[in-house]
Amino acid sequence: MQENSAMRKLPPYLFARIEKKIEEAREKGVDIISLGIGDPDQPTPEHIIERAAQALRDPANHQYPSSVGMLSFRQAVAEWYQRRFGVELDPRSEIVSLIGSKEGIANISACYLDPGDISLVPDPGYPVYGIGAILNGAEPYLMPLKATNGFLPVLRDIPTEVARKAKLMFINYPNNPTGAVAPDEFYHEVIAFARDFDILVCHDAAYSEVTFDNHRARSFLEFPGAKEVGIEFHSVSKTYNMTGWRIGWAVGNRHAVDVLGRYKSNVDSGAFQAVQYAAIEALLGPQDCVEAMRRLYQERRDVVIEGLRRMGWSIEPPQGSIYVWAPVPRGYDSSSFAETVLEKAGVIITPGIGYGQYGEGYFRIALTVDKGKMAVALERMYQAIGKVEFD
Repeated sequence: MQENSAMRKLPPYLFARIEKKIEEAREKGVDIISLGIGDPDQPTPEHIIERAAQALRDPANHQYPSSVGMLSFRQAVAEWYQRRFGVELDPRSEIVSLIGSKEGIANISACYLDPGDISLVPDPGYPVYGIGAILNGAEPYLMPLKATNGFLPVLRDIPTEVARKAKLMFINYPNNPTGAVAPDEFYHEVIAFARDFDILVCHDAAYSEVTFDNHRARSFLEFPGAKEVGIEFHSVSKTYNMTGWRIGWAVGNRHAVDVLGRYKSNVDSGAFQAVQYAAIEALLGPQDCVEAMRRLYQERRDVVIEGLRRMGWSIEPPQGSIYVWAPVPRGYDSSSFAETVLEKAGVIITPGIGYGQYGEGYFRIALTVDKGKMAVALERMYQAIGKVEFD
């Protein structure tokens, strides 16, 4: 029996392809160092694990949870937003829990897009932004992120007829895959654009706590008018090394939060309550682990930048995220360069084309192995390909 037309339009999922390449290389006996997938290698802090263990033993947490999240969890999110960003949120009407932010990012398209509608998605970008549109019969319109504009979309380049048909706009800063951060004026511009065209802005803030060189990322919701036009997705995944726990939230516009909550109540049964208690501990407990996480990634970033510069790259260190985004050398496209690095150096990097057509010409390195292994990976690349040149 054949799947529906939307499923047939889906491209192969990028990270599934990476995992397959790793498996194939290891079967050949290759000693692989994977810099491909952005999954933190450090353990979840012990105080969070202990709180989860306590909650796990409580029979009350073995039953169905609320699909929108325990009130105590939503209150913890509100308290964290107030402390971190100075943003006030009503836990009852402006916050909904998610089974990881990926789930909410995909489901918001199901809530708002009809066949023929348009969703404005950054390119390069997290593949789920566009996939949500495809699955609902809508059309993703690509907003190019180019180095010449600091990897920010140029909103004035979006045709008026496209903007009028658009229902959603996805933005993501600090950015995956480019590592770019957004200035305040960009958020003001986004809010005005969304208001003019009645678009719901969906800001993916997954990397807000992973910033370097004293940069502090801001919440979209800090800016006047943001709640009127948008919501923000976030989670504990990258901040507290909890990618496998699958707990996040969407906050902001009351109507959007309500719509997403109603949708979820029909398609899932919410996040396991023991995990919600762990997330409460993460958000309200000791935060020294967050600063330690930043230092760790900054050290790894610096190792990568130094190694790439040694090989001939002229590259500035990113101010946020857990990635380094770099142009491919002369003579390669992104796929052929990634294949060469794998075959000759035993190192997995991600070809930029996997993040969209405007990612062509770049590759991504994830800062998710220890500093020593990162240095070994860069040395292997140097020994395998030597000095590189650019057009």
